[in-house]
Amino acid sequence: MNLFRQASSAHPRLQGLDTLRALAILLVFATHYQDFVTGQPTFGWASILGRVGVDLFFVLSGYLIANQIFAGMQKGQVLSLRNFYARRFLRTLPVFYLVLAAYFLFPAFMGGREPPPLWRFLSFTQNYQLQPGTAFSHAWSLCVEEQFYLVLPAVVLLGKFMSRWLKSMAWAWLLLFSLVGLAIWHRAGLWADYGLEVDGYTRGYYPNIYYATLARADGLLPGVAIALLKNFHPKLWRAVQARGQVLLLSGLLACGLSAWGLLNFYYIEGYGYGRAMTVYGYSLVSWSFGLLLLAGLCPKSSLARWRVPGAASLALWSYSIYLTHKAVMFALPTFWLDDRQSNTTLLAISLSCLVLGWLLYRLVELPLMNWRDRWVPSSFKANEGTEQTSSYSPKPT
Repeated sequence: MNLFRQASSAHPRLQGLDTLRALAILLVFATHYQDFVTGQPTFGWASILGRVGVDLFFVLSGYLIANQIFAGMQKGQVLSLRNFYARRFLRTLPVFYLVLAAYFLFPAFMGGREPPPLWRFLSFTQNYQLQPGTAFSHAWSLCVEEQFYLVLPAVVLLGKFMSRWLKSMAWAWLLLFSLVGLAIWHRAGLWADYGLEVDGYTRGYYPNIYYATLARADGLLPGVAIALLKNFHPKLWRAVQARGQVLLLSGLLACGLSAWGLLNFYYIEGYGYGRAMTVYGYSLVSWSFGLLLLAGLCPKSSLARWRVPGAASLALWSYSIYLTHKAVMFALPTFWLDDRQSNTTLLAISLSCLVLGWLLYRLVELPLMNWRDRWVPSSFKANEGTEQTSSYSPKPT
């Protein structure tokens, strides 16, 4: 357990964010347990709505990466693309490639399904025109995130250039909400082509909308917006932090509205995917989770103060669990468990996912993070002549 204490002391954790990350992986597990084990909503509404766990992961990732970059800007540091990409590589890719190798070496993990070509996984382009029902299909969300990690630093460097004559953050907010608007507009056009049933079958919705980067990447933007608010608008940030309980209640209400919309209007038998939930629903879900994230960052909110037993550990292991849980769901019933509906099956799969996630975290993720922190510098280097205020950062308001 010493390794966990070292990681915790080097990178202080926030209880609210741990709770949200744990919730995200539980939601994903619940919906995939229905899809690939029982065929029934074993966990009730969580099984039906669990796909939104991916949206919650998007929001968290958008905040965590953007906050690192913006915080460095405010300290007068210059982004090093080489270091940034090296650190992201060491954080996300080794365990991904290890699990990917296991999928291709042990076909039982694929559950009898065909995978996309290997190069699509290696290049993180698997999500383009991805067909549902293929092996390791849940890696599509990692493709969206890795593409986001590739683009965001370039946008930040563009901001550095623009800030030479733009002395406020208005341009950043305009760009952010323009991207949200473009994603909504893009989904509206795609829905017209792929949203409705034709001959009892909806063609192309998942490859062109659900898995597609241009239709889904705006899910990371609520996290980016929160990072902008935190780092460049300190007065407003302090005012927001004083309203943690209001934000928590607002987030819960917004999530409830999103759940109602998804349950009733996301897919309609005999019609297809609802237009409103396709065009606006993804944004509604993401910004609802954004409110919960804001609440989790407010020290006085219940979400930030309450320590949920097991949430911190589950949050630490969530990435490895996400990568491996479907392989466990396919392999265990095939080789050992006969009754897919039994509590024994649920317990065995759940414990196997936890143990495998813990092992990969401790044996792969954590050693590489420690090595990275020792040998790969920060994503930033000191900007000579500046200490606290970046030479290219607009003045905080």
